[in-house]
Amino acid sequence: MLGLQRGTIRIVTADPAWAIAFAEERPHLHATIGQLVRDIQHVGSTSVPGLDAKPIIDIAIAVTSPEDIARSRPSLLALGYLDRGDGGSDGGYLFVKESHQDVRTHHLHFVTLDDPQWANYLLFRERLRTDDALRDEYAALKRTLQASFAHNRRGYTEAKAPFIRLVLGENGP
Repeated sequence: MLGLQRGTIRIVTADPAWAIAFAEERPHLHATIGQLVRDIQHVGSTSVPGLDAKPIIDIAIAVTSPEDIARSRPSLLALGYLDRGDGGSDGGYLFVKESHQDVRTHHLHFVTLDDPQWANYLLFRERLRTDDALRDEYAALKRTLQASFAHNRRGYTEAKAPFIRLVLGENGP
C-alpha cells in the first residue's frame, strides 16, 4: 500500500509496485510540465529494489532555473499536488500528492541541475542499487531509527544524515 500519514515514520517491506507507481506518475508529469524540466527521476529508498522504505514515491525533478519551478506550479496544482515550499538544501522545492488528507503518496523534489542535491539524489540511489551490503546496512539503520522516531520525521531524517553523507563521500557534521 502506498501512502504515509504526514509527520510519521513507518518502514515497510520493499514492494516492486513502487517502481510501477513511478512509471505511472512520470508520464503525467512529463505531459504536464515536461517542457519546463530537464529530467524526472525516481529517487529515494522506493527507487532501490529490495530496500525497505517509507511507502512514499520520491521523485527528483531537475530544472534549469528556479523560475521553471514557479512556472510548473499551476500545472502541478491542477494535477492534485500541494505546494509545500522551498526546503532549500533539505530536499529542494517540495510538492506533495496525497491519497487522503495528510496521507502522502508522492513527493516531488525540484532542484536545479547545478544544485549538488541533483547529483546526490542519483549517486546515492546508484550506490544502493549496486551494493547489496550497503543497501542492507541502510535498511537496518532505517528500521532501528523507526523505533525512535515514529512520530518525528525531521528527527528521523537528521539521524540518517551521517550515513547518507558517508555513502556520498562527504565530510562534515
